[in-house]
Amino acid sequence: MSEWRQTTVGELLTLEYGKPLPENARDGQGFPVYGSNGIVGYHSRAMVKGPGVIVGRKGTGSSGTVTFSEGDFSPIDTAFYVLIKDSAQIGMEFAYHLLVNAKLTELATQTGVPGLTRSRAYEIRVALPPVPLQERIVEIIGAVDDQITALEAEADSLLRVRNAALGHVLTRGGEGWSSAPLSNAGTLTRGRRFVKSDYVQSGLGCIHYGQIYTDYGASATHTVTYLPESFRDSMRLAQPGDVVIAGTSENVEDVGKAVAWLGDDDVAVHDDCFIFHHDLDPKFVSYFFASPLFQHQKRRFTSETKVVRISAANLNKIVMPVPPRDEQERISGMADAMDVQVAALRAEAARLRQARVALLSGLLDRTIDIESAERKV
Repeated sequence: MSEWRQTTVGELLTLEYGKPLPENARDGQGFPVYGSNGIVGYHSRAMVKGPGVIVGRKGTGSSGTVTFSEGDFSPIDTAFYVLIKDSAQIGMEFAYHLLVNAKLTELATQTGVPGLTRSRAYEIRVALPPVPLQERIVEIIGAVDDQITALEAEADSLLRVRNAALGHVLTRGGEGWSSAPLSNAGTLTRGRRFVKSDYVQSGLGCIHYGQIYTDYGASATHTVTYLPESFRDSMRLAQPGDVVIAGTSENVEDVGKAVAWLGDDDVAVHDDCFIFHHDLDPKFVSYFFASPLFQHQKRRFTSETKVVRISAANLNKIVMPVPPRDEQERISGMADAMDVQVAALRAEAARLRQARVALLSGLLDRTIDIESAERKV
């Protein structure tokens, strides 16, 4: 067969149900365990031989999410896994790209817990190229994925260099340096509760603890979300120059991540965060919370349950080195310069991800020529 043909997802593959494997039954080693939105743990025995494709079956924001596993794996009962009906017609990796391009997340039903039904997925019409063309498309997209992976690896490496440099400088100290527990260096105030349904298009800027991990670097001048201006008097506010610290996380590594607020107005702070008011260089303080020195100290004070927390009382016990102000600014400037490079690498990776989506769509609907795509990548 040398021509593309029209078919449906259901004619090419089946979506099989994963099986229950509760967290307390996983031994944490060996093969990945997949839920509806990716890896949720590890277990020494795998249920499915790899390579394979996992599709989110239910869950808000994860129904229809498609993930590829290079090796053997176990899908739990919030996910489907793919079985190919005839491997002479379609390869597993091409099936992954086909399902990604099908935008299964848009098919999720919204009654009760959002979920993807197999019958709706099976009805999706797709154009299937012959296997040699499938393999060429997989290679083209793989080349883009390799570029993205390399950019992310370079960014991660640079962050490790930054953190190592911070650890070295802060541990070494110097003339005129002192040290003090946070309780002596400033004041900590817990934020006040608001919920995502409170958000509006504009108004009082607000910082939610989850955004500190996903949306902010070491400092920020604008918020990504807002509350009604009428909330101002009932909220606890960070002033320009304050540092906002996440008091809650899903892991020990992230709890205590901080962002220096450098905007022009006060901002509301969520009650799973702390506001640190001080007279130091704000970026220096924020970078201290990213340093190995802080990471090492905080492990003595975090409660390592399903949700990891650190209290204000324990944060106040953390000892911070305090160099002269000009040295604080020099250290934060050094870290800032590295962060600029990291941001540029992340931005290029994000640009390539967007280009990848358009490239895959164009290759599968034949608006992009395979030969020309091969020459460009």
